[in-house]
Amino acid sequence: MRTTLVAIGLVLLAGSLPALDTLNVRCVGRCATPSEAYGVAVNGGYAYVADLDSGLVVVSVSDPANPCEVGRAGTQSRSYGVAVSGSYAYLAAADSGLIVVGIADPAHPAVVGRCNTPGWAGGVAANGDYAYVADYDSGLRVISVVDRAHPTEVARYTTGFPVSSVAVVGSYVHIADGIDGVQVVSVADPRNPVRVGSCNFLPTAALSVAVSGDYAYATTHGRGLYVLSISDSTTLTKVGRYGDYRWAWGTAVSGNLAWVAADEDGLRVISVADPANPVEVGYYDKSSWANGVTAAGDYIYLAYGREGLLICQVYGYGVAEGVHPPAAGRPVATIGRRLPPGVRAFDAMGRLVLRPRAGLYFLREGESQSGTQPVRRFLVVE
Repeated sequence: MRTTLVAIGLVLLAGSLPALDTLNVRCVGRCATPSEAYGVAVNGGYAYVADLDSGLVVVSVSDPANPCEVGRAGTQSRSYGVAVSGSYAYLAAADSGLIVVGIADPAHPAVVGRCNTPGWAGGVAANGDYAYVADYDSGLRVISVVDRAHPTEVARYTTGFPVSSVAVVGSYVHIADGIDGVQVVSVADPRNPVRVGSCNFLPTAALSVAVSGDYAYATTHGRGLYVLSISDSTTLTKVGRYGDYRWAWGTAVSGNLAWVAADEDGLRVISVADPANPVEVGYYDKSSWANGVTAAGDYIYLAYGREGLLICQVYGYGVAEGVHPPAAGRPVATIGRRLPPGVRAFDAMGRLVLRPRAGLYFLREGESQSGTQPVRRFLVVE
């Protein structure tokens, strides 16, 4: 009976999936945005979307299966990146620089201040009384937001190359430098930023950077994700790499998983449990560009271009395929799937169809897509 339940549950799940190429990732909910979603930040029960031509769109995500827009702040500027700190959202607004939006009432967000920058603001991070803007050819701009109505630039750090992304942790800002890889800048004194370390051996442009623990994760043009040790901020060391995504504009890390918004390659899920050997364990791919990504709790929030905001969830650890000759007859392709403890499976309507106990389950055999050999599937639940 247990085996039958698992087989039926997987058939229901597989039969209900939309016609797109996915592995171990399901779309829990989506919310269309007026223009094109480029960046996303999550705080409390709300997602804040930098929507290209519509400014800031606030989406309630308290029910992930039914996200809905609750407020919008028009900026009359193009919006590419967003960061949230306290009761304010900070937009990287291209040639309009930094825009500060009050979000104390998420249903009525309002622009409260602006600070023009000389370049093209494409990314932003916020920490305390300062916002850090990736201003492309004009480098890193440090902006005081003590007075949100009158944000003021107090310092800059130029690399000589385009800066497309920033991540701030404590008193360090990590910069994705379009030519020079990843740089670490001390902002212990925000008015006097100083480079303390760099990793300039990446073979192509660094597009985004995220930091978690002792590692920085940099996405690059055409060379995928790089894992860098930052345990010593003055000496960054490359420890691993995975993928060849062309334009990986965003990345986020939580626990042992990194999520990469890989443009036309969609959302890619990479296990970094072994930083020296990162490996892709899932993806969500559709006919739209993945621009920005963040993780909060059990969910991944994806700024998915014209599709708007997608809320996704990883439900498995990966698939291994191989051909194993049986005792007699044709070769049999064996497909194994390992699932984490407490896993649950849902159909496209969000209904629970599977909650297996730990064990090994063999599912019914079927033909491969080519029809040339039978396929045997099994499920391992830890």
